[in-house]
Amino acid sequence: QVQLVESGGGLVQAGGSLRLSCMVSGAIFGTYTQDWYRQAPGKERELVAAITPTGTPTYAASVKDRFTISRDNDHNTGYLDMNNLKPEDTAIYYCHIPVRSAWGQGTQVTVSS
Repeated sequence: QVQLVESGGGLVQAGGSLRLSCMVSGAIFGTYTQDWYRQAPGKERELVAAITPTGTPTYAASVKDRFTISRDNDHNTGYLDMNNLKPEDTAIYYCHIPVRSAWGQGTQVTVSS
């Protein structure tokens, strides 16, 4: 059974940075595309960024040039580095492996103005 555990969320002021981590177990992480979604209160869950097994990233327009997705296949961990955070980035952030339909429990990111 695939398990995803996020960490690294928290409260930060606008302009600040956070690094989210997603530790994966029960799967050969290096063979899967992994992505990050977020869901703000009252809004639908949206795709933030994705990364292929070989490290090719894609980003939502709203986070491009501010967020960086990466992965360490040797340690079964994915990362999302978030810089120049804005209040509209406030959401629960979820790690996801699409092909396995696997989701983490989410980690809260709150950006104060």
